[in-house]
Amino acid sequence: MLSDTRAGEQPSRAEPAREGNPICYSCGVRKIHSSAWRLAILSAVLQVLIFPLPNLYWLSWVAVAPLLIALRRAQAPETLQVDAPMRLAPASPWQGFLLTYACGIIWYLGSCYWVFDTMHKYGGLAIPVALLVLIVACMYMGLYHGLFGLLLALAAGKASQRRALVLAPFLWVAVELARTRISAFPWELLGYAQTDNPALTRLATLTGVYGLSFEIMLVNSVFAAAFLVTKERRKWLLAAASAGAIILQAGQWLLPPPVPADHTALLVQPNIPVQEGWTTDYFQGTVRDLTWISLHPPGATIGQRFDLIVWPESPSPFFLNDSSFREMVAALARQSRTWLLVGAIGVDSASVSSQQRSEVFNSAGLISPEGELTARYDKTHLVPFGEYIPFKGFLPFMDMLTDQIGNFAWGHSREPLDAGGQRLGVFICYESIFPDEVRQYVQHGAGVIINLTNDGWYGDSGAWRQHLQMTQMRAIENRRWLLVGTNTGMTVSVDPYGRIVATTGRKSRTALAAPYGLLSSTTFYTRHGDWFAYLCAIISIGAIVARFLFRRSVPQS
Repeated sequence: MLSDTRAGEQPSRAEPAREGNPICYSCGVRKIHSSAWRLAILSAVLQVLIFPLPNLYWLSWVAVAPLLIALRRAQAPETLQVDAPMRLAPASPWQGFLLTYACGIIWYLGSCYWVFDTMHKYGGLAIPVALLVLIVACMYMGLYHGLFGLLLALAAGKASQRRALVLAPFLWVAVELARTRISAFPWELLGYAQTDNPALTRLATLTGVYGLSFEIMLVNSVFAAAFLVTKERRKWLLAAASAGAIILQAGQWLLPPPVPADHTALLVQPNIPVQEGWTTDYFQGTVRDLTWISLHPPGATIGQRFDLIVWPESPSPFFLNDSSFREMVAALARQSRTWLLVGAIGVDSASVSSQQRSEVFNSAGLISPEGELTARYDKTHLVPFGEYIPFKGFLPFMDMLTDQIGNFAWGHSREPLDAGGQRLGVFICYESIFPDEVRQYVQHGAGVIINLTNDGWYGDSGAWRQHLQMTQMRAIENRRWLLVGTNTGMTVSVDPYGRIVATTGRKSRTALAAPYGLLSSTTFYTRHGDWFAYLCAIISIGAIVARFLFRRSVPQS
């Protein structure tokens, strides 16, 4: 059993007051023991390693345990302990925030380092400014780790180790929900570390990725408990936690049977570089090359027909209202006698726009085999500072940050596109990291989901693989085939269990014959969304409220 006693209940005598900076001591920063800082840093490093490119996913079962130990063994007790070795006391709320905030900053710096290169190389920012953007982003996103430590210290107090470790998984998931809903950057939630574990990820069809985060945190809590109890009890808890982690991780070898695929799409990978100054010759030459690959894909047999041809999002001036471009893609659709889905820029003139002004969208156009533009999807979740300037009225100077900043309008519909009876759930790039949004395409009837993305902005960093890992989870949650069409790779076909069944290499102009099927059944998660994450948030709020409403006054010795 974990100890529920207060340090103050042991025979003690008051510790003499320390002198020094009153501000530092009032906030308790200097009282945090050095071992707690080391544990927080260790946890941050482990959390970096469990995601691509290192992808040491099996460390996810222990990655957060050092942080939990640091929170419960953070400072010297306020009273001296007589006739017993000194046991460090739990962190105060402020100390809990600082420890986990530092952990969060290091984690984001190690996982999202690619922000610097993207802002410098493609955003046109000078090196010092790009570095500042990275640091500010890490400091902002690290606040969510800090919030976890603050809430855990508030909910558990200094009395109960058991309460702290039981509440930790609920609080972690609640904070992940806040990252998704408030910051709009739920990059690499903890559950994504187990994306390639098909037995374990079946839970995601009920709870979404949040259920996997909860399960991982549960095992981490048991590992942490082993180091918070007496040595006599430690070996049993370590044995239980290790057995649980091994059994759960072994699920990656319990492979489900292959999923039948009765359709084939041709996913064209253009490998178009990010550049300015497109000439007419370069534009027409690029479209001709893509058309040729679409009609003569590598490895295809003579006369092979496809059910769909996909051109992804790319850094190219492909406008759906450009008559020359429209005619070229219409000719491709007619010649191939195939539906064509093409990533391009959509424009609404002031006469048709609901805003009474011209609007530009990051879009995907659907061309029929007769060459007609039958439908258009407009991206509904734009990238802040990449496709629009948030709070532009208050931050007019932000327009000067980057040469490549977008100024797109927001789409409003998540209805599937109808390609001759095929219901296509199309979402573009960054939208794939929002589980509750992607499920709506399936809820509205999509038989297959398609992600069009340009991951060329990430260069050779691990971001493209991180993005693909998160996108794979959308197939798992909704039990749908997933087609991922990319500009620079990897272009892949993913089955409903999240397994990559066909893929291209990176940085080459090619095309992939991607198998897929059309499915109609829906999962519990598809129908009910983030119910589990909200339940964790409600339990967390209830625990914090109960802590202050019903805490007992314990007499001091």
